[in-house]
Amino acid sequence: NEKSRYRTRKGEIVTTVLAVCSPKMQFIYTLPRWEGSAANSRVLRDAVNRRNVLKVPHGFYYFVDASYTNCEGFIAPYKSQRYHLNERVANQPTTPKEFFNMKHSSVRNVIERCFRLLKLRWAILRCPSYYPIQIQNRIIMACYLLHNFIRTE
Repeated sequence: NEKSRYRTRKGEIVTTVLAVCSPKMQFIYTLPRWEGSAANSRVLRDAVNRRNVLKVPHGFYYFVDASYTNCEGFIAPYKSQRYHLNERVANQPTTPKEFFNMKHSSVRNVIERCFRLLKLRWAILRCPSYYPIQIQNRIIMACYLLHNFIRTE
């Protein structure tokens, strides 16, 4: 059964989406085709090797979460270091790696806000879907396109 591959450890049917967004909270690349159980590194590898390749402009980097490893064009936070810090006195970074992780967290906050806004705006993304996987992926892409259209207006 195709849907069994999309079942997570919690038993939910989930599509994993790889997305890149701009600082203006617009999606500039999306790949909504992977089963929920797929490892993030596998999804990223597919994105950079496929026909509609995820390209990182020369001299630029995409910030990724800790489930990824550093590779050309992609920067993950330091592991085993505090991450969600702020510049207030009580919770300031104490090492260069913690400082990097604090800045990394603030940059990654944009994609988190983007996903929150997307799910708030489109209820179909918050509920279990009973459509075939291909249709689900098209619905997800349509929501991304509409999100970007609304953000530009």
